[in-house]
Amino acid sequence: MAGTTTIRDVAREAHVSIATVSYVLNDSRRVTEETRQRVLGAVTRLGYRANITARNLQANETRLFAYTWQPSPPDQFNPILDSFLQAAVAAAARRGYRFLVFPTATIADELATYQALILEGQVDGFVLSNTHLEDERVRCLLDAGFPFVAFGRSNPGWDFSWVDVDGTAGVRMAVEHLLAQGHRRISCLSWPAPSLAGQHRLNGFLAAMQKAGLAIDPAWIERAENTYADAYASTRRLLALPPDRRPTAIVTMSDLMAIGVINAAWDAGAEPGRELAVIGFDDAPVARFLRPSLTSLRQPIAEVGERLVGMLVDLCRAQRSTEHEVLLQPELIVRASSDFHVES
Repeated sequence: MAGTTTIRDVAREAHVSIATVSYVLNDSRRVTEETRQRVLGAVTRLGYRANITARNLQANETRLFAYTWQPSPPDQFNPILDSFLQAAVAAAARRGYRFLVFPTATIADELATYQALILEGQVDGFVLSNTHLEDERVRCLLDAGFPFVAFGRSNPGWDFSWVDVDGTAGVRMAVEHLLAQGHRRISCLSWPAPSLAGQHRLNGFLAAMQKAGLAIDPAWIERAENTYADAYASTRRLLALPPDRRPTAIVTMSDLMAIGVINAAWDAGAEPGRELAVIGFDDAPVARFLRPSLTSLRQPIAEVGERLVGMLVDLCRAQRSTEHEVLLQPELIVRASSDFHVES
């Protein structure tokens, strides 16, 4: 049985979950002593360690990478991650690799998937996305010493390979465009504080306003989740401000939020593209078909996928890529939603 034993067999034998087996074997999470002994007993009876050791000694490549993600709710969309996965899969195929993809409901499920795939030797490396500060996935793979790369950054002191898009520079570029159009009362719909990407983008807003010597009304910075509903509600609050405080332009963290802003503006009687400038982030395919068409920051997703996969292949070959931490620049695509002048 040793030659075909899997982590699922061990879990079944010990009457525990696959995640619990992973926790015991990796010593990554505390379990009761009774549970630990039951798992180790099952491992011994089934010869699971011998099976893993034999596989590792053969040093076979699977030529497979794994990618897991938490699907967006039905009322949201995330075209950037869709485009990213397509780019990464294509880049891997050109190098003779394939992807295993696993949608997961929670971080705990994602971690259990990583641990199971590592223990069973089913993949050569992992690709992560939507990273954040204190990211448990990054910490888990660093502790495991297993090859991985990430679309996004995490803690500054954590040494791992990543590619990210410079949200700070992008939003700064967006604000500078609005300043050139005569806007001075500019609002930012930022994501809640735990979001690292949101903080980078908010930093760009703050830097551009400071450079222009403009005081920022605290009401102009709204914290909103990346949802249509939150962006809509935030915009209605902004447009309800007194005329001398009401923003003439709003910069958002995503195109989905920008759609909420545009519709809230129409409903409030402030015509977007003439009375209110709106800028999104991502340049989703729908941006050009909105009314007015949406100015947005385009992310170089094809390049992100290409560079990340190249890094991961190098790591799997026990090489450290010369490109270890890469920050790419977005491009501001100006359309009708912001392409008008206002009186200073």
